[in-house]
Amino acid sequence: MKLTFWGATRQVSGSMFLLEFDDEYRVLIDCGTDLERENNHETTKSEYGIFPFDPSLINLIILTHAHIDHSGQIPNLYKEGFEGQVLCTKATMELAEILLLDSASLNQKKYKAIHDSKKRSKKRKDVDSRELYLERQVKEAIDNFVTIPFDQKFKFKDDGFVTLYPAGHLLGAAHVYLEFWENNEKKTICFSGDVGRKNYPLLVDPYPIPQADYLVTETTYGDRHHISENKPEEILADIIQRACIDIPGRLIIPSFSVGRTQAMLYTLNKLYTDRGFTPIKVFTDSPLAKASTRIYEKNVRLMNKQAREFNEENESLFDFENLVYLESNQASKAVSNHSEPCIIISASGMVTGGRIEHHIQANISNPYATILMIGYASENTLGWKLLNGERKELSIGGQKLPVNANIEKIDVFSGHGDLDDLIDFVKTQNKEKTKNIFLVHGELHTMQNFKNTLAEVGYNQVVIPEKGQVFEL
Repeated sequence: MKLTFWGATRQVSGSMFLLEFDDEYRVLIDCGTDLERENNHETTKSEYGIFPFDPSLINLIILTHAHIDHSGQIPNLYKEGFEGQVLCTKATMELAEILLLDSASLNQKKYKAIHDSKKRSKKRKDVDSRELYLERQVKEAIDNFVTIPFDQKFKFKDDGFVTLYPAGHLLGAAHVYLEFWENNEKKTICFSGDVGRKNYPLLVDPYPIPQADYLVTETTYGDRHHISENKPEEILADIIQRACIDIPGRLIIPSFSVGRTQAMLYTLNKLYTDRGFTPIKVFTDSPLAKASTRIYEKNVRLMNKQAREFNEENESLFDFENLVYLESNQASKAVSNHSEPCIIISASGMVTGGRIEHHIQANISNPYATILMIGYASENTLGWKLLNGERKELSIGGQKLPVNANIEKIDVFSGHGDLDDLIDFVKTQNKEKTKNIFLVHGELHTMQNFKNTLAEVGYNQVVIPEKGQVFEL
């Protein structure tokens, strides 16, 4: 059997791993968008088009969770000739559908921009639109999703079984555990997906996994610990007090629409309900966030004990006084100048496009505004610049603007496990029985640090693959 690493190698996005069995059955674990390549406007050149392999030869996709850097290329795989099914949890399918439809909507706008630019210019611009799938391709893909419950072994081929274990991180997210037989010998491999953190709002802790011969694990926070030690509601209460009550200010929170925003709304609800905190107007500025919140509400049974009990006592996880969902772009732009103290939660979390860019642009020079960064941002994004202290002047929307707003950062809402969480995940494996541990989904320096840390606790069989590297298992 061969394992080829086609994405998330020495970087954080684009998860895509190909398993080829002796009987030529091929399974793709995740099929994600390479956000770093997309942000740098790079194109893929391959004899197979936008994929480095022939999509028609893939038999099955197993999807760890719905985030675009894990699911975003699935419609293109069908467009390029894939005819198989996608296995995942039901919640992952529901979230993937709205995320992929959102991507298709953005692609429609890109198509129009490309068409308009060609009409204006006599010279044909070299723009690659092959990856721009539309709504119909998303619908075709979703029709081929097959959902399986957690903790139940599912037969995906004559001599192969898959079990999905809760990973935390996001609603429906799973560790993928595969068992199969080759030459009358049982072999096992586990793909971590994204490892969640313990005691995260709404979500269960990552489940321990059975012993595996091979382990493929993410390393996003493999070189650091989460800094925030207090409970989320305590940390958020302190920031709101300083940003909106002590002064009549505006709190801007860049947040991913799926997962992070729900954790934020739940925490605000707890703050207002359990602590009697004065409800300040909260604007959730993302139609995608509204849609994903409804999916979270449908899947309360998958959440942790505290969230289930809160929902039973209060009949709602997310709805509270003064919560407003903004639908139109016009309403979104108007709220940037809201005259009273308020909280604006808007996508995207890395401040790479979306409505949040307008809010940042409108408030970055306002000394009465606070911008709160609550999670990871890829290098060279606007979010990364805000997180890393480039605070004298920033270029936003073609304007150079002085940074007068207060910039704060917390990591209590980060959905990724930190160094300790990742070590705990690996320690579910007996160091004498695991043949290889492959590190993916992290920056190279982070992976090297995590590899050294694992060596200190006795795991010496650790590999940091390169893109396209093939391993015989």
